[in-house]
Amino acid sequence: MTATVVAAPEVPAVPEAERRRGRVLEGLRGYGLIVAMWIRSTMTYRTSFALSVFGNAAITFLDFLAIFIMFSHVDVLGGFTLPEIALLYGSCSASLGLADLLMGNTDRIGVRIRDGSLDTMLVRPVPVLAQVAADRFALRRLGRVGQGLGVLGWALWTLDVDWTAGKVLLVPVMIVAGAAIFAAVMVAGAAFQFLAGDAAEVQNSFTYGGCTMLQYPPTIFAKDLLRGVTFVVPLAFVNWLPALHVLGRPDPLGLPGWVAYLSPLVAFAVFLPASLAWRAGVRSYRSTGS
Repeated sequence: MTATVVAAPEVPAVPEAERRRGRVLEGLRGYGLIVAMWIRSTMTYRTSFALSVFGNAAITFLDFLAIFIMFSHVDVLGGFTLPEIALLYGSCSASLGLADLLMGNTDRIGVRIRDGSLDTMLVRPVPVLAQVAADRFALRRLGRVGQGLGVLGWALWTLDVDWTAGKVLLVPVMIVAGAAIFAAVMVAGAAFQFLAGDAAEVQNSFTYGGCTMLQYPPTIFAKDLLRGVTFVVPLAFVNWLPALHVLGRPDPLGLPGWVAYLSPLVAFAVFLPASLAWRAGVRSYRSTGS
């Protein structure tokens, strides 16, 4: 009597694009769950939360207060008036605040690499980047976002702009795309920390330092610096190029006006190599053994 061997049914192969989509959705779901946990913890003490948001907004507003005091002694800076610089300040501050709210904790990856706490994240069924970004989610950072939007609203109300449909659409796109560019820089900086150990200040020099630069008109900077922040680390697409188009001002480098609408594509172009660098960093990670 011979035994009959029954072949196991073939499991259809899952396309690579579908697997990637599943990982992205899994990461977003995990990120949302971790953020919700921290928000519930924060809202347990509502008065403390309200004071933290107010304090965060007040501290960041000091930057604009310094600009306001400076304009009590001068009428223009680099050919820009106070409301025009307020447009630059408000848009950049809101974009950085949004990126800092969603991805700001990535700069702590160096600490986790040194103390070995990254190991616990590697064994959880959630992408590491989602865990790092959502860890200790600080809702108080809404203060910077609100403060930036407030200054931006005042600037738009004060300025005499020849509004078109494209310019109206460009303002919210500038904020969101600018936040995406800053977030991509944060991810790239976090990936660099796998190599450098703790290089959070290097990352902050491109984010917080870059935002401080973008708060001032591009006409006061050297052409070589403008080329660097346009073609190397494209921070100019956060607000300089879109804001110049809204104001009807020419670009110091002579770029055409339609370049102002490329911010979303630039954000994607920056995020792609940043995500690849992050994946390479995670693969190269070696546990501390602690």
